[in-house]
Amino acid sequence: MSTARSPRASLGFAVLRHVLLLGAAAFMLAPFVWMLSTSLKPQTEIFLDHIRLWPEQLAVVENYTAAFTKAPLLRFLMNGAIVTISIFALQVLVALPCAYALAKLRFRGKQALFAVVLLCLLIPPHAISVPLFLLFYQIGILNSYAALVVPFTISVFGIFLMRQFFLTVPDDLIDAARMDGISEFGIVWRVMLPTAIPALTAFGIFSVVAHWNDYFWPLIAINSEHLLTPPLGVAAFRNQEAGTDFGPLMAAATIVIAPLVIAFLMAQRRFIEGIALTGMK
Repeated sequence: MSTARSPRASLGFAVLRHVLLLGAAAFMLAPFVWMLSTSLKPQTEIFLDHIRLWPEQLAVVENYTAAFTKAPLLRFLMNGAIVTISIFALQVLVALPCAYALAKLRFRGKQALFAVVLLCLLIPPHAISVPLFLLFYQIGILNSYAALVVPFTISVFGIFLMRQFFLTVPDDLIDAARMDGISEFGIVWRVMLPTAIPALTAFGIFSVVAHWNDYFWPLIAINSEHLLTPPLGVAAFRNQEAGTDFGPLMAAATIVIAPLVIAFLMAQRRFIEGIALTGMK
């Protein structure tokens, strides 16, 4: 008996699948749409007894001007850029040699070391926040950029992701580089790095989004306003300046997430390639 689906059944399954996916996407995007809508409204239209996405009277200039003038939002964005770029650069500096060693070198204890890396993936960063705070207090780097960057310079997820990608690189390419006299570190940066751009892009999206949106550790590590990261800056804007004026508050939140959305849209092709290739061996 043939088990092939009829064209009508296949069409129905495809329609159902797209309806479910569109429904899930709408559910996930609804808070962002509402945030953007609120950032365009005057205060009088925010708390209506009915839903209105597009306001009768736009307050774009007023809300977004207030977002930049009532709090040093540009400073918060600059802090976020400094912290996330520094963290990602240091993570790449550490993760690539480690991943190369775990993927392509042969040494005793390699599998045990990789098992330790996988074990570290199970440890939440909140579990070590108190020891880190006490350590940084003793060495005197609290309330500084270093306190925001140093705890995240080693990314076990980055090591795992890059190791999985390096497994897809042919050994013949590495052997050819060795025959040309390139050192192992030279192979990492001159051979493996150019081939790993899709995986690095995927890892970069994960890293930047995680640390741009991080609220927990910056709340512990810093207390000076000039060092506040974007999430802390929006919280301070809400508590100290905006009060119940949700138009400027939602405008500030929209400005904070805009760089992440733009970066993802620009890098989504490389992101998908990187995730797909790291699953191959």
